[in-house]
Amino acid sequence: MKALRLGRLSAVAVVAAGALALSACGSDNATSTGQSSAAASGKAVTGTLTGIGSSAQGAAMDAWKTAFASANQGATVQYSPDGSGAGRKALIDGSAQFAGSDAYLKDDEMTAAKAKCGPDGAINVPVYISPIAVAFNLPGITDLKLDADTIAKIFRGQVATWNDPAIAALNPGVSLPDLKVTPVNRSDDSGTTTNFTEYLSATAPSIWTDKPSGNWPSSLKGENAKGTSGVVKTVSDTAGAVTYADDSAVSGKLGTAQVKVGDNFVKISAEAAAKAVEVSKPVEGRPANDLSIKLDRTTKEAGVYPIVLVSYHVLCTTYADQKTVDLVKAWETYVVSEQGQKDAAASAKSAPLSSSLAGKAKTAIDSVKVKS
Repeated sequence: MKALRLGRLSAVAVVAAGALALSACGSDNATSTGQSSAAASGKAVTGTLTGIGSSAQGAAMDAWKTAFASANQGATVQYSPDGSGAGRKALIDGSAQFAGSDAYLKDDEMTAAKAKCGPDGAINVPVYISPIAVAFNLPGITDLKLDADTIAKIFRGQVATWNDPAIAALNPGVSLPDLKVTPVNRSDDSGTTTNFTEYLSATAPSIWTDKPSGNWPSSLKGENAKGTSGVVKTVSDTAGAVTYADDSAVSGKLGTAQVKVGDNFVKISAEAAAKAVEVSKPVEGRPANDLSIKLDRTTKEAGVYPIVLVSYHVLCTTYADQKTVDLVKAWETYVVSEQGQKDAAASAKSAPLSSSLAGKAKTAIDSVKVKS
């Protein structure tokens, strides 16, 4: 299987020319964009679209909803950031028309989706690429170097204080405090947790012996909170606390870790996250137009930040009526468009989709149709 050639950060999403007609006049500000979201007939779409899922997408989603509504005065997108697991469940049971998920549908979920989405089920369309920060609250310290084994030990409770020899050895010259380490994990079924535990399982298997999952291991002690904003707030309020969270949500008060890749440490950035997707591969055995990506967590390629999430919009391949199909296509076409990706990057520090991946996403969106 060839690696995905997804491009660098500068290669932003490009939508097929003329695929959708412009529906609104606009200026250069984000709230007047979303113009590629009009229906192919040239008429702005109307109606209400309901989504549930990833809280990591929250900042991007706010920007997308504002721009889309500005371009389509009769259209509204409602989105509840209840977590990726809740989003996938809602799509499968029919209570949402799309799911935001930081993990693609598992095989059993793909099968279950056929009951509401038709015989071809659902498709996973990448819309948002972002690094997951290892974020900590250490007064006076905003940058630390950590390797996979040490990160795994911290979150397993095997490192009791911040001046532990394992941390000190990686950070010579840094005055580390004799302060209790308080790991904070997500309490909800979370795609961010799935991605983080995939990284730990792949890179520190002798320490992180639990299987990757959206649910944090119940055997581990520590604090927990719901959603991205919940864990960030808990860490911000607790000296010595540490968590994993979408980088867009990490406040200036918190420090973030550089992660060891090969012989070097890589700072967290959208560009480094984009490189992680560039060296990864598609998931094998998926249906046509499904764009699930298998991330390479153990890469040693320079400049790659491996704790990254690719967040998806999970769509049905068929919907009950043409109006819903038009609304879904218009919304998703804007989201993966060059402007939609720029709006997300400005709001959420995310990495825009490459032109190659954006083109594949547009093809997948175009395949959505009315149930026969």
